[in-house]
Amino acid sequence: MLDPRVTRLAELLCTHSCDLGPADSVLIHAFDIPDECIAEIVRVAQSKGAKVAVRLESNVVKRQLMLGMTTENAQLYANIEKHEMEQMTAYIALRGTDNYAELADVPGETLSMWQKEYTVPVVFGVRVPKTKWVALRWPTSGMAQQASMSTAAFEKFYFDVCTLDYAKMARAADALQKLMDKTDRVRITGPGTELTFSIKGIGSVPCTGERNIPDGECFSAPVMGSMNGTIQYNTVSLYQGTEFKDIRFVVKDGRIVEATAGANTEKLNQILDADEGARCFGEWAIGFNPFVMEPMKDTLFDEKIAGSFHLTPGAAYDPPGGNGNKSSIHWDIVCIQRPEYGGGEIYFDDVLIRKDGLFVIPELLDLNPDRLA
Repeated sequence: MLDPRVTRLAELLCTHSCDLGPADSVLIHAFDIPDECIAEIVRVAQSKGAKVAVRLESNVVKRQLMLGMTTENAQLYANIEKHEMEQMTAYIALRGTDNYAELADVPGETLSMWQKEYTVPVVFGVRVPKTKWVALRWPTSGMAQQASMSTAAFEKFYFDVCTLDYAKMARAADALQKLMDKTDRVRITGPGTELTFSIKGIGSVPCTGERNIPDGECFSAPVMGSMNGTIQYNTVSLYQGTEFKDIRFVVKDGRIVEATAGANTEKLNQILDADEGARCFGEWAIGFNPFVMEPMKDTLFDEKIAGSFHLTPGAAYDPPGGNGNKSSIHWDIVCIQRPEYGGGEIYFDDVLIRKDGLFVIPELLDLNPDRLA
């Protein structure tokens, strides 16, 4: 019997997230998702009048593809999927896996090449700027283990997070967007962190269920060349199949001039040397999802943690909210500023707007967990 929570989620994806209608052609792209769940999302999309295409993939198969991937093969793959995406007005990505480290033994050089030859033309060239899209993980026993939770408890957490009242969140986030849009100088402090930069004229975008599920952030980007200082992240970040912890950047005039991550420092710098834009930042965002409180080594969840921010080396989104930085990577790395993680402050034009993970000015209080949950 189909879990009714799947139907609720499918309705959210097809209405609030993608606003599907008879004029839409939607690609449902699923990795390791139960057939009955995919079928339900297809049914709901069809009920809105949309034309539906489905692409089914496996992470085990993808690992083998990547182990033998050549530049020519990646270009072939990209040409096929780019053409496919150009036929679509909407895109729903469902990503499940029982092993988050499935690609851990794929050489870093291959993953960097894939980013350049596939991700840049398909994802940043068509999917992100030209479709209504939403991406989400799918609850699996592997994800539950990753989050140190029982399977049943994780499923409840997952559906609570993914089907919250995003319309209420959107109303509360409006004030943060307006404040960020008129802000020039940002200062962030915390253990090992003293960072300043400008977001003047960049604009900002509140994310409240239209592009990611779960959601709960407002992003902008630093003015190119304006960032200076040090950032010490305090969560484990999973990227290209490898866990990185204790990531620390020294930034001068907008560029990472020193990068360390303990035993993975060499691999970290290899990623940052992928291209000219990888050592600059393409995104800065404040997280405020009231149900996501602890990191679970899954970026789609961790970047929304209440009381967090993420600062992203690599590619920027298109304006508003983008600064024009170009790169084959886009790595959202999260820092939590709640007291149990060491605390911290965010200032806009020398005014304290968030302290120890809680907004402190009247117009932003509705984004705190006690009001948003």
